[in-house]
Amino acid sequence: MLAVQLSSALSVGLIDQVGPAGTAWLRLSMGAIILLLIARPPLHLIRRRDVPVLLALGVATGLMSTAFLAAIDHIPLGTAVAIEFLGPLTVAAFRSRNRRMLVWPLLALGGVVLMTEPWHGEVNLAGVGFAALAGTGWGSYILLTQRVGDRFSGISGLSITIPVAAVVAALIGVPQASGQLDWRVLLIAAGLALLAPVAAFGLEMLALRRMTHTAFGTLMAVEPAFGVLLGLLVLHQRPSPLQLAGIVLVVLAGAGAQRGGSRTREPRPED
Repeated sequence: MLAVQLSSALSVGLIDQVGPAGTAWLRLSMGAIILLLIARPPLHLIRRRDVPVLLALGVATGLMSTAFLAAIDHIPLGTAVAIEFLGPLTVAAFRSRNRRMLVWPLLALGGVVLMTEPWHGEVNLAGVGFAALAGTGWGSYILLTQRVGDRFSGISGLSITIPVAAVVAALIGVPQASGQLDWRVLLIAAGLALLAPVAAFGLEMLALRRMTHTAFGTLMAVEPAFGVLLGLLVLHQRPSPLQLAGIVLVVLAGAGAQRGGSRTREPRPED
């Protein structure tokens, strides 16, 4: 969580230069190169039924990364994370098959309302929309990451999915970044890529291999708080008392919605 939010906060300067989609494309492309160097793609282990899952995870990662960076180009980092968190939170509530669990996404939504303060008439609809789109990608990403992590050892699955994500981000990112690339930009993008996707996504895949979606989600509930903290420390975005109360509601909703402990699963097939 620290790696993801630190990478996002430090990406703001690059967004100003090459745009949010350009930043996502550069980060994912650099991350793909690094992963290909440190984790050989397990191409010989890929079965036909693995292909749709690998492609879907790549698309979800590219969508999530591009939409989230577009969101923080319009709204504060902590607010964007809180809205994005509604995606995996809603997925967890529906997967529980308990209608009473739907109260938690509603509580989190109340927290998001406090953070966006719509009564001031200054809600940035573009930023909210991009963050919601990122949340859809995040919910899909968590489910698919666990499946890929179960299938391939270590972080080798990322050496397949991150290049796919880079191609997805390139559709908008290449036109945005065109004419703005130099060695300084590429070095900054490489440094950001070490934080996310390389370190952050690799650690998430290793965690999801050992945990249930719900236990993982309970821990991830504090990510909006990380977003607010790093938004304050790195970007000097000061939340109001009501916005802090909204973050507390989102964190409580995330923790309350998700129950579970260590995972038991079938041994990974090797064929």
